Amino acid sequence: MRILLTNDDGIEAEGLAVLERIAAILSDDVWVVAPETEQSGASRALTLSEPLRVRRINERRFAVAGTPADCVTLALQELIPEPKVDLVLSGVNRGQNVAEDVTVSGTVAGAIEGMVLGVPAIALSQSMIHFHDEVDIHYETAEAFAPGIVRKLIETGWPRGVIINLNFPGRTPDQVTEVEVTRQGFRDVQTRFLERRTDLRGRDYFWIGYRALPSKPAEGTDLRAIYDGRISVTPLHIDLTHMKTVHDLKAVLGGAPPKP
Repeated sequence: MRILLTNDDGIEAEGLAVLERIAAILSDDVWVVAPETEQSGASRALTLSEPLRVRRINERRFAVAGTPADCVTLALQELIPEPKVDLVLSGVNRGQNVAEDVTVSGTVAGAIEGMVLGVPAIALSQSMIHFHDEVDIHYETAEAFAPGIVRKLIETGWPRGVIINLNFPGRTPDQVTEVEVTRQGFRDVQTRFLERRTDLRGRDYFWIGYRALPSKPAEGTDLRAIYDGRISVTPLHIDLTHMKTVHDLKAVLGGAPPKP
C-alpha cells in the first residue's frame, strides 16, 4: 500500500513526525509532501497567482511553498511516480478539527484534495485544551490508537466522495477507552475573536485568534465525543447543499425570473 502524508502545520511539525511513525506501521511505501511553513486555516486554497516551489529533502520527502491542497495536487499529479497512491493521511494536526472548524482546516482540506483526486483520505487531529505554544499536546494518544483505527477503516472502506475526519481527545492513552462514530457538530458559542493592535509607526493591525470557550454540543457529535474523552470518527463530504431550503425555494422560484 502506497501512502501519501501531508499536513497544514508544516514539514517540520511534530505531528507530521508522529504521522510518519503511524504510517510506518501500515506500510513501508510512505511519501511525504507537506508545506514548507505553517498553513493552518488555509482550508482548500490553491496557489494560483505565483509559482509553486518544491524542495526535495530525500527520495520520498518534499517541502512545498504552498498550501496543503497544493501539496496533495503536486504529489498525486507530479511528484510521486507510478504506481498510484492508495491512501492520503493528513495530520496529525496540532489541535482538534471538529464542528464548523472543518471548513477552514488545512488538515481536512488536505484529505479533501486527495478525495477529489480519487484517493481515499483520512484527516487526523490531536485535541488540546488551549492553543498556546507552552501547552503539552498528547500526540502519544494519536500514535497509540491511529494505526488500529486506520487499518479497520481501510478494511471496511467508505464511499467515494467521503473523507474520514479522525480526532483524538486531549488525554493520555490510558485515559481513552472508547471510539465513537459521530456527526459534525456546531458550537453554540463564538470562539473566534479579532484583536486590534498598533505597530510602532502608529498604524493599526489585527490578529485573529480563538478563545477556549466550552459549548454545549449534542450527543453524537464530534464536539461531544472530544469533550467526553472519546475518539471521534466522522465521515465528511463537501456537498454543502441544504436540501430543505432547495425544496422550500422551489415553491417560490423557478421558471421565468420574477419582475423587479
